Amino acid sequence: MVDREVLVDRSSEKLRAAEIDTDHESGGHAVTIVRREMADERSTDDPPDYKVYRSRPRLLSRRDDGGVAKLDGLRDGGNGAPPGAPTRRKLRPGKILGFVALAAVAWLLISLIVFLVSAGVQSGKVDDKAKDALTDSGFTLTTPNTILVLGSDARTEANAEPGASVGGPSRADTIMLLRIGGGRNAQLSIPRDTVVDIPGRGRNKINAAYAMGGPALAIKTVESYLGTPVNHLVEVNFENFPELVDALGGVTYSGGCVVSRINGGAKNGGYTLRLRAGTHEIDGKQALALARTRKNECAPNENDLTRARRQQKILRAIKSKVISAETFVRLPWVSWAAPQAVRSDMAGPDLLGIVGATLMSGDSTTRVLKPSGSVTLPDGGAGLTVSDAEKQAEVQRFLKG
Repeated sequence: MVDREVLVDRSSEKLRAAEIDTDHESGGHAVTIVRREMADERSTDDPPDYKVYRSRPRLLSRRDDGGVAKLDGLRDGGNGAPPGAPTRRKLRPGKILGFVALAAVAWLLISLIVFLVSAGVQSGKVDDKAKDALTDSGFTLTTPNTILVLGSDARTEANAEPGASVGGPSRADTIMLLRIGGGRNAQLSIPRDTVVDIPGRGRNKINAAYAMGGPALAIKTVESYLGTPVNHLVEVNFENFPELVDALGGVTYSGGCVVSRINGGAKNGGYTLRLRAGTHEIDGKQALALARTRKNECAPNENDLTRARRQQKILRAIKSKVISAETFVRLPWVSWAAPQAVRSDMAGPDLLGIVGATLMSGDSTTRVLKPSGSVTLPDGGAGLTVSDAEKQAEVQRFLKG
């Protein structure tokens, strides 16, 4: 057996080799050491000069064909990527949240622009006489404003039964006052059969004012009857109202059983609504029919007060859906559909202020004028009367919001 030790002296570049041969003999061991030394110019007293080299991790990553180590790690910065390749940076949670916030702001800006454009188009459709009948007020977001909401019973080509007149004079199907802005949020509904003095037209049901003189006369009649100025007008456009509800993805409505036949019912070309008691997700057509229902086959004793409360519940359902997280995804479509569902004297900023004030002020106080009796009209029809004490008390509650 031969053990060989080779030592390299870097300083003198001389080689010294020692071979140790060990012969094994039976019965004992004989050791013969043979030394062969190459000529060494140095003195044997001088210690050999050895140098120690240490390598760092990943610096010597590859060898070329000649066996020479390549310092790739130095060239690529120690990240293992090929020379010249772009470095990858990890996305931190803070950056991800920043991107999400930026996208949300952009989505809101797009929705805002869409809303302003849509509102600007609709504001030009209000009668000039109606605009002249209104009383000026401050900005809708910061100043209390009284807004008259009117919904007519006019039939359109889309919802009229065969043979019904379309586009003729119509009575106000919905008469509601909203008190919004400056922290106020209240609703007051006036039953459509309430008998009042219509300026220049005599004593009649309040809903007849709209048929006699349009929204301008309706404004003057409400102001005269309640003794409070009206600052803005909103006419519900029944042709586009279902589109608003559908743009929201429907609304959640809770109430009693309702079976009603709008414009003669489905058999006569109209629409039949059937809702069981409980909570339902209703679409635009159902919401419109529910708001217009006067005769409920499930509850024949219902009156205009029940109908007015039902309309207020629909408005609250729409408001609740608007502020939901689900609507954020649909926001540009909702922003376009909302102004299209109404005709108003308010341009984009004022209408946007109404939306903001409504969302910021929480749940509204809802009231309905309670009739104290009935009266027979000159044409033989019957109407409802409201005592002065009831009217004044409700108006004071309404103005306080």
